[in-house]
Amino acid sequence: MHYGAHTPVSKDMTSKLTLVAAQLNLWVGDIDGNVDKIIAAAVRARDELHAHLIAFPELAILGYPPDDLLLRSGIPPAVEAGLARLRSEIHGIHVVVGYPDYADEGIYNAAAVLRDGKTVRRYRKRLLPNYGVFDEKRHFLPGTSACVFDLEGVPVALCICEDIWSPGPADESRDLGARMMINLNASPFALGKAAQREQVLRQRNAETGLPVLYVNQVGGQDDLMFDGASFAIDCTGRIGFRAPAFEEDLYAVEFGEGFGIRGPTAPAVDQTELVYRGLVQSVRDYVNRNGFPGALIGLSGGIDSALIAAIAADALGPERVWGVSLPSRYTLDMSNDDALIEAKALGIRHSVLPIEQTVLALNDTLAQTFAGCDIDITEENMQSRARGVLLMALSNKFGHVVLTTGNKSEMAVGYATLYGDMCGGFAPIKDVYKTLVFDLVRYRNTCSPVIPERVLTRPPSAELRPDQKDSDSLPPYEVLDPILEAYVEDSRSIPEIVAMGFDEGIVKRVAALVRRSEYKRRQAPPGPKVTRCAFGRERRYPITAVYDDM
Repeated sequence: MHYGAHTPVSKDMTSKLTLVAAQLNLWVGDIDGNVDKIIAAAVRARDELHAHLIAFPELAILGYPPDDLLLRSGIPPAVEAGLARLRSEIHGIHVVVGYPDYADEGIYNAAAVLRDGKTVRRYRKRLLPNYGVFDEKRHFLPGTSACVFDLEGVPVALCICEDIWSPGPADESRDLGARMMINLNASPFALGKAAQREQVLRQRNAETGLPVLYVNQVGGQDDLMFDGASFAIDCTGRIGFRAPAFEEDLYAVEFGEGFGIRGPTAPAVDQTELVYRGLVQSVRDYVNRNGFPGALIGLSGGIDSALIAAIAADALGPERVWGVSLPSRYTLDMSNDDALIEAKALGIRHSVLPIEQTVLALNDTLAQTFAGCDIDITEENMQSRARGVLLMALSNKFGHVVLTTGNKSEMAVGYATLYGDMCGGFAPIKDVYKTLVFDLVRYRNTCSPVIPERVLTRPPSAELRPDQKDSDSLPPYEVLDPILEAYVEDSRSIPEIVAMGFDEGIVKRVAALVRRSEYKRRQAPPGPKVTRCAFGRERRYPITAVYDDM
């Protein structure tokens, strides 16, 4: 049935409609596995939840973001075979599923409405995001038409992710007679993103009066983490359903004229806890999907490695985590003690590999070449690189992935050593500022006190020379982090940041460090996006450039 602007509505929503939000963790490229999961979810929604419709996330059949995987010649027939399986194996329920639609003129980010062996309607995403982490105009063509289909006599509109962020598609759907909307998403997590989504849907609701079911995927995918947090908003702007973040499940939502929307409503969760949940999910998915038997961590006794060890143990189970202490002559006894205490508290494997003899051998090898040179950062970096060599040797021998421990504050200003503490396959906290690292450790200790308290209270140090502290080289983190947020995330100029109350000399030094460290960040392992603007996919600056005061 096609609905036009003046088509009479055949049925009021006086009797309830049950829609299921399939908040699933789908693997990019695993078309057969994703289709299996979609079929199982649809059968459960029909038989156990007695749903009229189940909606899956954006590009659910292939996974999101597929990037240039879309260009592989084997993908189109595999996607079509997946759609054929869904049509043949699912009956008795409407299925709304995202997939890449290959046409003669190009590829569309599309969704299909399936019912009893037929494709009832097809929709092509109209607004293609090309900012932040998104690069959809590289791969997709925009659709041109709204989509409204009949669900038990109720006209329902369909749109995909970015389509809901501007008024056009929703307005057109209303004008075509829609009584409600379904919005499929693959929206990655960032601090404050959930509130932003709800605000946008309230704006669309105020403009159209349409209730909306927002379905989002969940899980970690390389440098993105998807929080799910699916929700529904009724015709008055009230949220009547909200799924928990970072939890995969099916959620039944009832829509009716008399009561609006009824569904489970997860309690609000503190942002720090949300970040921790997301990091756990990201580590679990990265390690498992890439086939690693476990994870290795250079466990120094400092706060960053302490946090990574806790995240890894929660993500993988302690039996799959190996903490390796690599002490030098400058490592304090308390650092060695705290590393051991945490390893025992978490129940992870712990080894000690002193680096003193390795560093001495390096110094002896270079002694003649370095004759007459002062000791400087070169010798400090050799210690870090000795640790990197040992961790990567363990990784090669036993197959575990090395989780690097650098945070965003360090990555921003280059306070990290190439081929040293930057060695590894995944960087869980590369988009987490140091001040948030402290908050995450405090949160984790409220769950169970696994990280010694003095890890939180002692001054941070790389321990590469006697009595070294991070504050010897950097401003205090409570000063550094807001400067970095303004410069990196908000793209504020140096004068603008100084006007915020920061010392001009400090701001100029921090900005210069950020600019000079771009080459390091290009060589860093991937890690999940947490902030509004992450290094890598989202923030792409030239290595060689002049922009002193921009």
